[in-house]
Amino acid sequence: MDAGSSPKVVGLIAGGRQFPVLVARGVKAAGHRLVVVGFTGHTNPEVYPLADEKRELKLGQLSKMIDFLKETGVREVVMAGTIHKPGVMDFRHFDARAVKILFSLKAKGDDVLLRTLSAVLEGEGMTLAPPQRYAEGLLTPVGVLTRRAPAEREWIDLRRGARLAREVGRLDIGQCVVLREGVVAAIEALEGTDAAIERGCRLGGPGCVAVKMLKPGQEERVDLPSVGPDTVRQLAAGKGAAFGVEAGRSLFFDLEATLAAANRAGIAIVGLTETDMVE
Repeated sequence: MDAGSSPKVVGLIAGGRQFPVLVARGVKAAGHRLVVVGFTGHTNPEVYPLADEKRELKLGQLSKMIDFLKETGVREVVMAGTIHKPGVMDFRHFDARAVKILFSLKAKGDDVLLRTLSAVLEGEGMTLAPPQRYAEGLLTPVGVLTRRAPAEREWIDLRRGARLAREVGRLDIGQCVVLREGVVAAIEALEGTDAAIERGCRLGGPGCVAVKMLKPGQEERVDLPSVGPDTVRQLAAGKGAAFGVEAGRSLFFDLEATLAAANRAGIAIVGLTETDMVE
């Protein structure tokens, strides 16, 4: 930053888990002012002490959020963290602007909603930045990441699962598929990845394989697939065998600790590429 210049003001629309905290720390480390918007019951409260200015709103209070971002001088916005998806369907606190936008959409999948919100923010003169700009080193590496490589049967399920996850994503349903011996046990929908894995392992039995992929055409600045300790714990609890996630286009949190947990459970984890999806 040049001497005498004002610091950039970065707005963080924060959800749950550790990602918004990592992004907030990165924004502050870069010397920028941080303005945080959080949502009651969704946002990790650890992000608030890092903010220069903060506001907690009810999910769906779109006008208040935009007014606050503009009042605080935000010109660059980052979205990071999870939102409890069933909460998105609770319209009690949605303001008139949010309701109007919501009911104008023919489809209401994650990607459509996030793209629409992105367009609204950009229409208000704000630039949308990818959160990994401020939290580097989180992209999933390529290849087998655990001590144990997938067995041939597991590779077959990983490849099939990756193709199925792409098709499910193309319909903007979810990012994760759970299968065993080629039979689909669960497809992620409103419940989220961890719940889909729990259901899939319960229905499919020991040895299930889970795959999580970026949706085709997905808005990569706001919603990359992610994996971390909770995902591996859920897979281990269900006696799952392997997990595949798209390399270079997904976020991997607590990489070393997560891989150590996977190694203890005998789970194979792979950063998948396009080559891995070919039979």
